Amino acid sequence: MYSEKVMDHFTNPRNVGEILDADGIGEVGNAKCGDIMRMYLKIEDGIIEDVKFKTFGCGSAIASSSMATELIKGRTINEAMALTNKAVADALDGLPPVKMHCSVLAEQAIKSALLDYSKKSGVHIDGLEDVNFDDDHHHDVHEH
Repeated sequence: MYSEKVMDHFTNPRNVGEILDADGIGEVGNAKCGDIMRMYLKIEDGIIEDVKFKTFGCGSAIASSSMATELIKGRTINEAMALTNKAVADALDGLPPVKMHCSVLAEQAIKSALLDYSKKSGVHIDGLEDVNFDDDHHHDVHEH
């Protein structure tokens, strides 16, 4: 049911923790299944120098958070904005359909942290105004 990559990122998650002097912090949650993700970003000269996460949720939520941080670390803000939940799921070699919302939350957590950074720093980030952080828009099935 779960790929080796999902199991690896669940049992050995990367970039766990918090950044005390983070430039951007984003938190998203899903009331229906109880998953909560918090992302911390350290940004210098438009590059995500460091990223950490704390996730309360199922194994797929933890694996999605871990993989998402790996995919944006060292990347530009624009590259992080371009990260999709499909890219997170693909990098994990797929997620079961009922767990795809975990990759959506990971994408939203990053964009929420970028929004926080934008507000704090005054740096405009193209595309953020179009992001929908509604935690119910991607629920077609009941996970739990």
